[in-house]
Amino acid sequence: MPNLLADSPPPPFSSSPSSREAWDFLQSCRAIKQWDDPHFTSRIREVATQLDATHTWTPTFDELELGARLAWRNHARCIGRLFWPGLRVRDLRHLSDPHLIHSALLEHLDLGINQGKIQPLISIFAPAGPQGPAVRIWNHQLLSYAGYPKPHPHPPSHPHSPPPTLGDPKNSAFTAQAIDLGWIPPSPPSPFDLLPIIIQKRHQPPVLFPPPLPHALIVPISHPVYPWFADLHLQWYAAPIVSDMSLRIGGIDFPASPFNGWYMGTEIASRDFGDLSRYHLLPKIAASLHLDTSSPQSLWQDRALLELNIAVLHSFKEAGVRIVDHHRASSEFMEFAQTEIRAGRAVSADWSWIVPPMSSSATPVFHQLWENLQSLPNYLHQPPAWEKFS
Repeated sequence: MPNLLADSPPPPFSSSPSSREAWDFLQSCRAIKQWDDPHFTSRIREVATQLDATHTWTPTFDELELGARLAWRNHARCIGRLFWPGLRVRDLRHLSDPHLIHSALLEHLDLGINQGKIQPLISIFAPAGPQGPAVRIWNHQLLSYAGYPKPHPHPPSHPHSPPPTLGDPKNSAFTAQAIDLGWIPPSPPSPFDLLPIIIQKRHQPPVLFPPPLPHALIVPISHPVYPWFADLHLQWYAAPIVSDMSLRIGGIDFPASPFNGWYMGTEIASRDFGDLSRYHLLPKIAASLHLDTSSPQSLWQDRALLELNIAVLHSFKEAGVRIVDHHRASSEFMEFAQTEIRAGRAVSADWSWIVPPMSSSATPVFHQLWENLQSLPNYLHQPPAWEKFS
């Protein structure tokens, strides 16, 4: 009889990579949950039997909860992992019907946004099966803004200029898909039109649901010094709820598992508002500040970026919505890293994502050499649903 307490997995755990993942994950459960030997022995026998019969297995709620939290702890692109033990997990694995999932997503919006007191939350729907995902949420985030194409100037203002877009260019492809499925944008369209939610069950056509306006807490952007900032009519939603990544736990994929934390200010101000390929607001802010934009040597982009960041942090605070600045987030990540090191674990991090896009060298994370270990459990990228799912 195999030694079920050995570090090397007994059959059938060693028969496939997913089985090996199940074994490794159960070992993590034993260590973190402090399972005694009889409980661990009993549990791996149960899982081994399931794997032998069906080539998959069903985690308990406690295992699912721990797996989702470990996936956050392991995700190399997230700077906010100090709070991974507090992730709230909603076990909705019994749901694959788009209408029931849509209702659950509206509940997620209410619970996660929490009237501005953002709480880390994940909703986990039906797992993938032998044929792949049972269901997919088409949206990249549950809350996001449409991107509408505008006529391209002739010639373009710059040979490398992105095609002109009203709204968020990041969502142009999804916006086109939504319109093809019957979504009618507001008339006239604006730069900040919330997109509908699209959910698809395998072998069924995608189902279009209206933009979740009643469940979206929107923050109007103003500035503590410059009143004209409010006249720009900028806004952003309270929390990023990522909905197109796949949660992988113990060799099982959960392709519909939207999750959220809270924003770091630079995510909105420097990237969403500032990037050339997004809202590209730096020239407009610089003009309103009467800055000399004739040469980059005047650092007009840096000054405009600073005021954008001040405005976003100020606005979220005024609205009572939880947000963190990049200096505090960097310090919290270093605290997380030290905790991991003391626990004997290597810190997995993607430098280009962990280092803030503003004042980078003024933050402690800039001066470290990070390695993306791609540890499991984790949240994994998957192709857009309209390209790879049917």
